[in-house]
Amino acid sequence: MVITEERVDLLLAKPSTLSDQNRLRVLHLGKFYPPHLGGMETHLEALCGELKQTVNLEVVVANSERETIDETIDGVKVARLGSLLNFAAAPVCPQMARRVRESAADIVHIHWPNPTAVLAFLASHHSGKLVFTYHSDIVRQKLLRKPFWPVLRHALSRADAIIVTSPNYMRASPVLRKFQERCRVIPFGIPVEEFNRPNEIEVSGICKQYGPRIVLTVGRLVYYKGFEYLIRAMKSVEGHLLIVGSGPLREALRREARDCGVTERVSILSDVTDVVPYYHAADVFVLPSVARSEAFGIVQLEAMACGVPIVNTNLDSGVPFVSPDKVSGLTVPPADSESLSQAINTLLNNPSLRARLGRAGQARVRSEFNLSLMAERTLELYKEVINSSRR
Repeated sequence: MVITEERVDLLLAKPSTLSDQNRLRVLHLGKFYPPHLGGMETHLEALCGELKQTVNLEVVVANSERETIDETIDGVKVARLGSLLNFAAAPVCPQMARRVRESAADIVHIHWPNPTAVLAFLASHHSGKLVFTYHSDIVRQKLLRKPFWPVLRHALSRADAIIVTSPNYMRASPVLRKFQERCRVIPFGIPVEEFNRPNEIEVSGICKQYGPRIVLTVGRLVYYKGFEYLIRAMKSVEGHLLIVGSGPLREALRREARDCGVTERVSILSDVTDVVPYYHAADVFVLPSVARSEAFGIVQLEAMACGVPIVNTNLDSGVPFVSPDKVSGLTVPPADSESLSQAINTLLNNPSLRARLGRAGQARVRSEFNLSLMAERTLELYKEVINSSRR
């Protein structure tokens, strides 16, 4: 679909002055969509929840089953396309190319890593503008990374803009370094106000059960989270570690706690439906990630929004960008249990330092990482991309 000069004029007008049919049309291609759990999925839902006020949105993702489901979720049209199989952790959806081809979108917005979406877009020959959000490199799936590189390079060369979530990741990524002139930094944002209204009865109950010195971490129980190093650190920490999450390493982490002699002070909680009370009950939040697969660490924002100081690792990713050392927490080398325990103890033993870093983190989230700002920046980028049609 070629964007005419007349349509460009329409799309650059104030959204409030446009009829619904004349608003900017954006097709998002994601991997999955909530209630499927994952950082990309959470971001996609949050972004679309904001953009739907000013943009005509459609989301196309994979379904974990073979059935295709079209539905509307909180005002956003979502198509979950049936998957035939998974290859190197990527769902294969034969219908996706046709869905993209039939879309009247002015902009197609791909959330990467997502090989299926890239192949579908290229196969569709869609003529609209192309925007990427580059969540992370392909780090572990070497079987997929090398052979797919020519395809990804072609797609990124076709892109009108590439959204990167931190300047750190843009500089460190071997892929993004080749396309820096197309990159725009738009950090993830969260609905800060939702983290400021905890259930005080639940918070009190958590403190009573696990307190008084609570160390919290949240995330999928997978290799790059580095939870085993945090469990080992607890041998030198007087406190109780709460690991909120589920995943394939649950039993291995339980064994690790047993082998370290800290079973009584490490609890793995896999059935938590609302993590906000846990943030408010915590004294320290730790993100002990050990690989660049942790490209941003959005859980840091959630903890910071609740006024909790952070201990994170100095990865060459967006993790230390979110919570800088001695600004909203402490940063230590990855895969270093001794450094983790020292940083945790420093915070647990210094209430005034905890309070100061917690306040600074809260202010940082409100000013730099709020959801409305992320959506506003994304909409401005869309307008720039559309305006480039004049040239």
